[in-house]
Amino acid sequence: MPRIGFPELAIILVIALIIFGPGKLPSLGKSIGETIKEFKKASSELMNENKTEAKTDNQESTKAEVKVEETKK
Repeated sequence: MPRIGFPELAIILVIALIIFGPGKLPSLGKSIGETIKEFKKASSELMNENKTEAKTDNQESTKAEVKVEETKK
């Protein structure tokens, strides 16, 4: 994965300034930041949900194994 250094970042900033202008650049940055924040939040919630499901599945399989062992006795 290529890394973006200072010269590349400066070129991107200049191009964005030319395309969007100095008036819209702050609002564009804010909306991009909010989008990234929402993406991270949704990703975190999804990971927590998957961990919870895995834990529940593990507990259910353990309970089923215990019942099978009890019926064998």
